[in-house]
Amino acid sequence: MLATIVDTDALLETVAVAVVAGVGIAIVFSFAIYGFARFVDARREDASLTAGAAATLAIVALAACAAAITLGILAIASK
Repeated sequence: MLATIVDTDALLETVAVAVVAGVGIAIVFSFAIYGFARFVDARREDASLTAGAAATLAIVALAACAAAITLGILAIASK
């Protein structure tokens, strides 16, 4: 009987979660950048409704990034 040195199931799960979290955070943060860029453009054009929607998108995306980072730190700290 061979000894198991590496738990491949746990390793694959860790890699999969890391890839999904990394790509997800990058996409959400890109929404924040897009929202801020649209906000600046809309403010220059005096389109207040569009500027408000873009600012809301940016703030919500940044809040989601902050929440995901906080959850990640809490998950690491709890182990």
